[in-house]
Amino acid sequence: MEKIQIIDAKKHVGEMVKIGAWVANKRSSGKIAFLQLRDGTAYFQGVVVKNDVSEEIFDLAKELPQETSIWVTGEVREDSRSKFGYELGVQDIEVVGESHDYPITPKEHGTEFLMDHRHLWLRSSKQHAIMQVRNEIIRATYEFFNARHFTKVDPPILTGSAPEGTTDLFETNYFDQKAYLSQSGQLYMEAAAMAFGNVFSFGPTFRAEKSKTRRHLIEFWMIEPEMAFMHQEESLRIQEEYVAFLVQNLLDHCDYALHVLGRDRLVLEKYTKLPYPRISYDDAVDMLQKNGFDDIEWGEDFGSPHETFIANSFDQPVFILNYPKDIKPFYMKPHPTREDIVVCADLIAPEGYGEIIGGSERATDYNYLLEQIRKQGLDEEEYSWYLDLRKYGSVPHTGFGLGLERTVTWLAGIEHVREAIPFPRLLNRIYP
Repeated sequence: MEKIQIIDAKKHVGEMVKIGAWVANKRSSGKIAFLQLRDGTAYFQGVVVKNDVSEEIFDLAKELPQETSIWVTGEVREDSRSKFGYELGVQDIEVVGESHDYPITPKEHGTEFLMDHRHLWLRSSKQHAIMQVRNEIIRATYEFFNARHFTKVDPPILTGSAPEGTTDLFETNYFDQKAYLSQSGQLYMEAAAMAFGNVFSFGPTFRAEKSKTRRHLIEFWMIEPEMAFMHQEESLRIQEEYVAFLVQNLLDHCDYALHVLGRDRLVLEKYTKLPYPRISYDDAVDMLQKNGFDDIEWGEDFGSPHETFIANSFDQPVFILNYPKDIKPFYMKPHPTREDIVVCADLIAPEGYGEIIGGSERATDYNYLLEQIRKQGLDEEEYSWYLDLRKYGSVPHTGFGLGLERTVTWLAGIEHVREAIPFPRLLNRIYP
């Protein structure tokens, strides 16, 4: 008899198999007991018929507490009534680990309660589906960039300088020297791009500001590509191709997870259609003001209601181009015909999920960058290595960062970004 995982049940129809699983739920009806089983790969139903098993096994099946771990033996059968398509005709059950008074019952629980029990909530069918979506996005990310000859480079997590200002950095003492938890690997990825051409990183980043909205985290993961010999227009094409690729791969490989989450495939299919619409920052401000938003003036950054209105106006992810220079980081390339804006773009997700990508063409002029570093009161010595990149064979280059958790939240169609993280990290335990 072969030991299998639930996800491989379709390969063993009509065979007797053994599966290590947990009892997610159960119900009984007279002479039949139904066990909802999970093993980490998928969920399906085990059917225990009284006349097919010993009295001891049938009584055990009826009494198994939620989250008891078991070895279950039975025959795999097709089940056209379930989305998964298969079930197990149970013949034998062996208890491995008992479970009593499991705190997350099938009833409704509040977000704060579930977050405080994330180490257990992770076992639920919804969380399982969200983590499958997250896993597929990560897998597809590597496929996308590897196919385009990007080299993965890992920037440091402890850094001596900041790409986006020092106000939201976590500071630490690094052997009597100041160091910070990384808020972005971008500056290091620029150095890597000068060595390898096209590169990407995937790692944790931090923001030292309290996370008080459903969209923001203090600790999150970023995918950050950087591309040499490339201008912004080419970068925008890669960005939209990348996002459309992620969506298509979810449709191709996560059908069951999307079903569990109640995510409409037709809605997601819209997001595979390219190109995505584009609107300038100037026109976006105009649009908002003409539609009753009197709380936004030129030169201010957009808030959640503004981004939601703009994206919903197009019913697609939308690029907002060329923001005011004063609200963007020092490294962005100044616009060739205007001094007040920079060459950059944010990609705003529809359905109210906000910005998922921020990117720009990078400034390549040594003197301009030095001026911006001084203007922002940054330590020139800490950025001397970054300025070196403009001295030794500098080239036009662009880059962007995609926030993994925000993207998972959008594509999974969930309400709260904290549902997109596996564990309640200390830095994220704030529940608005």
